[in-house]
Amino acid sequence: MRLTRPMLAATAAAAVLALAGCGSGDGDGAGKAAVPETASGSLEHLAAEVGCKPTIQIDADELRQASCRKSKADGKFLLATFATDRGQREWIDGAKDYGGHYLVGRKWVAVGETKNVTATLRKTLGGNIEEGQDHSAHAGH
Repeated sequence: MRLTRPMLAATAAAAVLALAGCGSGDGDGAGKAAVPETASGSLEHLAAEVGCKPTIQIDADELRQASCRKSKADGKFLLATFATDRGQREWIDGAKDYGGHYLVGRKWVAVGETKNVTATLRKTLGGNIEEGQDHSAHAGH
């Protein structure tokens, strides 16, 4: 399966919306603990690092994406791996328009349900935290 740029953006948007509950519940949880070296490897390897059994949602050459619920992060998150840095950046840029909390490593990203989830994942996987646009002021949230 070959994913196009519009398909990547749509997939990213769907991923964020799937996680976005109307509740916030986002304790900061970032803390000042040392961040480990950024992890690398397959989607399954990264999931195992944080104690998650991934449920694969997309399995394509350019993108592999899975949802995770039970893990050391104690919350729901998506994990995606990418074939290229460019594909990863396009996915993140498209997803950030929908809000969310992103933990970004080399050719992978974890999208947390809350800031606390990404902060907890960072303690194991390393990486950098990025925030999407805040749409919490919209009606219904």
